[in-house]
Amino acid sequence: NCITLQGPAVQKTHTTIPIPVCALCNRVSAVLQAPCCGKLYVCRLCHDAEENHQMDRFKVREVQCSACLTVQQTQQTCQQCHLLFGEYYCDICHLFDKDKKQYHCQPCGICRIGPREKYFHCEKCNLCLAQDLQGNHKCVENVSRQNCPVCMEDIHTSRIGAHVLPCGHLLHKTCFDDMIRTGAYRCPLCMHSACDMQNHWKEIDKEIAQSPMPTEYQGAMVKIMCNDCQAHCTVPFHVLGMKCTSCGSYNTAQDGGLIQLQQPEQNMEPQQHDQQ
Repeated sequence: NCITLQGPAVQKTHTTIPIPVCALCNRVSAVLQAPCCGKLYVCRLCHDAEENHQMDRFKVREVQCSACLTVQQTQQTCQQCHLLFGEYYCDICHLFDKDKKQYHCQPCGICRIGPREKYFHCEKCNLCLAQDLQGNHKCVENVSRQNCPVCMEDIHTSRIGAHVLPCGHLLHKTCFDDMIRTGAYRCPLCMHSACDMQNHWKEIDKEIAQSPMPTEYQGAMVKIMCNDCQAHCTVPFHVLGMKCTSCGSYNTAQDGGLIQLQQPEQNMEPQQHDQQ
């Protein structure tokens, strides 16, 4: 899926080597000359999939036209036959593509799919977010520079969309969907609930009300820490869940063993009889 240009051949205006078709993006109007190995690829993703190193998109200086095969400096239109290499062209990322309302975000350092007016760049999170999240999300410093905690792959430059959790951490959208599908509802990093669980908490309330604990455990208390609001409280012990008295969440962790275990009255009567 590549063309190798060696030595002085890079300086030639034309070549008879056929242009490859990119299996990932299906763009054939121009190919990039990789600054690292001198080979021609339709995009950096094709290069990275074939080679044992990565292409630095920002260092690309030359492209080859797919129509007239002219090698030239990176630009949007062929200097020889005037073929338009891409409806969208970024002279920083050297990205050629169809018009998807892309824009280059300077703080992110890459191109994003827009339109620009629907997104804003959060300085603390250091990434672009939808406008409806402006002032309505929890900031985590440089959050997109961390890998997805599910698949451990890059998020910042990934072609897969990111999902912002209520805690502010990011997952790939596909990883989030898979996680919810398997019944996992907590952030893998901080254990905060990954979505609105209010209806689920109400169902647990009903189940607990219909499932009293055995007599020997009635009155047993336990200390818990809430993963949603970080409150520490002492609540009744139940095998189906321990509810936070601060926010009503069942996303809690037990802190220590059972405490304040009251002895049933039926066990105390024989003891009083023996004393008489």
